Amino acid sequence: MLSWIDALLTVYGFCIMLRIMLSWLPELKKYPIATWLESITNPYLIFFKNRIPPIGGMLDISPMLALFLLQGIQAFIRHFFL
Repeated sequence: MLSWIDALLTVYGFCIMLRIMLSWLPELKKYPIATWLESITNPYLIFFKNRIPPIGGMLDISPMLALFLLQGIQAFIRHFFL
């Protein structure tokens, strides 16, 4: 069961990375894959976005911190349970 959780966390982390890359290319937001990525990553990312203000009013580092936390949780699971 934990191997499935590890796989899901890997896929979700990949989705967050794609979402970060798509934010650099706003003209791609009109495509269905971008809308889908936004819909599945928003619940997790909004938690961080509401708590971490942008640096200098422009640079939003909350998605990177969210990704680091997700990877930390995944490393914890791998180390102690797999």
